[in-house]
Amino acid sequence: MGCVSSKRSKKAPGYEDPTVLAAETPFTVSEVEALHELFKKLSNSIIPDGLIHKEEFQLALFKNRNRRNLFADRVFDVFDIKRNGVIEFGEFVRSLGVFHPNAPVTDKIAFAFRLYDLKQTGFIEREELKEMVLALLHESDLVLSEDVVETIVDKTFCEADIQGDGKIDPEEWKEFVSKSPSLIKNMTLPYLKDITLAFPSFVVRSEIEDSEV
Repeated sequence: MGCVSSKRSKKAPGYEDPTVLAAETPFTVSEVEALHELFKKLSNSIIPDGLIHKEEFQLALFKNRNRRNLFADRVFDVFDIKRNGVIEFGEFVRSLGVFHPNAPVTDKIAFAFRLYDLKQTGFIEREELKEMVLALLHESDLVLSEDVVETIVDKTFCEADIQGDGKIDPEEWKEFVSKSPSLIKNMTLPYLKDITLAFPSFVVRSEIEDSEV
């Protein structure tokens, strides 16, 4: 018994068996194992505790832990399924699974809805939509006048708010996205389909970068 518990204690908090995660996501066991190597690198980039903190997430996305962005914050919050301020390995794999090319479109639509539901009320309100539009424009380095932004938000909200009650519910969102599939275009990352092939080059690149520091 002592040997078993000491072996388990070496695993980081939140570690889950790759076989279990493969059964619940579009990834194979070998892909989950490759993702674990990536996770270990990300989760020890600033704080060596085997958990991805928001600063580490920012660093992975932008190569700069101090660059705050509402969109990145929302992605982190949705990845953080337990809402405990960190991303565990199981959360990392399950959330990334939504971005897999083979993931159900309904999962992608639901994930996108949670991104826009800033207050986590189960609805998307006009101000939430506007905040996310501004964040996405900022992320794309696009500068539009306030009038143009308001026009985009008004048009989008009017089309999506079918019931006209001033908020977009999940069913309205699903209907809206089905007519405008480009809204979830970024919810698919093609390289996740070949993670075991793509990952080795990432490791080599990272080791080269580390040796140059």
